[in-house]
Amino acid sequence: MKQSWEPACDINYLRIRAQMMSKIRCFFEDRAVLEVETPLLCSATGTDPQLDFFSSYFHSEPDNIELFLQTSPEFAMKRLLAAGSGSIYQLCKAFRNGELGRYHNPEFSILEWYRVDFNLNQLMDETADLIVELLGISAESISKISYKELFEKVTGLNPLFFNQKEYVEYAENNKIKDAILLCGDDHSMWLDFIFSYKIQPALKEQTLCMVYGYPAIQSSLARINQSDSSVADRFEVFIKGIEVGNGFFELADAVEQERRFDQENSARQIKKLRTINKDEKFLDALRYGLPDCSGIALGIDRLLMSIGDVNSLNDVMAFPFNRA
Repeated sequence: MKQSWEPACDINYLRIRAQMMSKIRCFFEDRAVLEVETPLLCSATGTDPQLDFFSSYFHSEPDNIELFLQTSPEFAMKRLLAAGSGSIYQLCKAFRNGELGRYHNPEFSILEWYRVDFNLNQLMDETADLIVELLGISAESISKISYKELFEKVTGLNPLFFNQKEYVEYAENNKIKDAILLCGDDHSMWLDFIFSYKIQPALKEQTLCMVYGYPAIQSSLARINQSDSSVADRFEVFIKGIEVGNGFFELADAVEQERRFDQENSARQIKKLRTINKDEKFLDALRYGLPDCSGIALGIDRLLMSIGDVNSLNDVMAFPFNRA
């Protein structure tokens, strides 16, 4: 049995992690994508009601300034894009409070990149190229499916139109009755619940699956599709049913972005969560002008799990939460 001072993972996973980081850097260097660094301790953070954050204080008399560890480097990277950086990527840590378990650690490693003048399909193809290279899998093992098609195939429900009676009946007939009280009349919560408990397990037999065309009510930082306003230009990446990445054709409209921040803060109030000051520097960058671009964040630790075919992040991290 390992002592508390020892790393949780086998030392060989440190070598595999280092090799992965090297391959990622070579991949983007070959494609002339610039590596950048942005601060992880910032004056603002995101308003997503599904995420909690860590905060700290900078003490310098007479100031006592609250700062936030970032849940993603996204806002600062988009400020660089608005300043003319061109396509960029970053390998760094990200922090999410309250997230701990088999697939979660409050501090984790992330790869995030943005491709100027890429549409969502181009980014999906590049993401597939990278994962094929990192995992050594066959390109033939990759599948792509729309959210609507996948949801209907597994559940028979239409994810783009909310019929509460049909959703309740599905929950009663499929052993997820907890969803009825938890989700109520919140369509987005129903989608999250059903996707987690019914859709993702159905993807376990697929090596690499990309699900695109998420419902507009789950648009996050993605643009609404110009041809179909019921869906967002967003996709997620799943490896054997584990979500490893989330990509968008990025929203560039400052007015719409501020509206979404306000909407998310309202949702935080309903959940009795702390409301967050909007990141004005990020909004100013959008007002100045974000170039058309697509971006994605991939979880490095979950990718390592896929390479090693292990069951927990603890198996690939030197010092996870319980040993930090």
